[in-house]
Amino acid sequence: MLQLNYKKQGHGEPVILIHGLFGNLDNLGLLARPLSEQFEVISIDVRNHGLSPRAPAMDYPAMAGDVLALLDTLGLDNVMLVGHSMGGKIAMQLAKMAPARVRRLVVLDMAPVAYPPLRHHDVFAGLQAVEAARCQGRGAADRVMAESVSDPSVRQFLLKSYVSVDEQWQFRFAVATLIANYDAIMGWPDPKTVYSGPTLFLKGSESDYIRADDQARIIAQFPAARAKVVAPTGHWLHAEKPALVARLVVDFLSTSG
Repeated sequence: MLQLNYKKQGHGEPVILIHGLFGNLDNLGLLARPLSEQFEVISIDVRNHGLSPRAPAMDYPAMAGDVLALLDTLGLDNVMLVGHSMGGKIAMQLAKMAPARVRRLVVLDMAPVAYPPLRHHDVFAGLQAVEAARCQGRGAADRVMAESVSDPSVRQFLLKSYVSVDEQWQFRFAVATLIANYDAIMGWPDPKTVYSGPTLFLKGSESDYIRADDQARIIAQFPAARAKVVAPTGHWLHAEKPALVARLVVDFLSTSG
């Protein structure tokens, strides 16, 4: 288990925020701020991202184990989890591994299923091109990445993690390790165990990460799950409709029982 980097804000019952692939603990900031008005919000960098340690493995039991280790370090016996994308899978895995320690679970635009490979082929090509060119600054990196990644909003998101460290520009996530573990990241190792606690799935209306035929798989693994569609949004629904998503999450986490 790794000792993850984290940030605390607010007071109250603890809520753990878990970001997605290529992200860091700031990515759910638009959600952390309103949550912190009622809860103690703990935003984390998952392994191989942000300021957390690097490790060769990126499977979900290992990443969920990192979060469990953090709960032990912080002396938290029972928490609520909110995860987006890959972070949603980490949260789901943790809820299954240690259900007694998870009071409520929120999953943002992710299903407990394996996804087809090559979904991020262009992104990885762009990241590798930036590293190979040793781009000095985000402007230069954006021009190089644009040859592989046409969507400027995707490039902007990725380049938030392109920073200067000791006068050397680098990504705040381990590109080579993410590529090596891509099958595990897109996969889902645990389709049979169940988490019976209260669970909310929020889907972006224009996103294909939660499909109609995923409903049976979701209910089989999370029998108390309810779902809401946030329109009009894509995969980054919390950034596109921050006030609405925050209200839905706060209302769900505040429910007694």
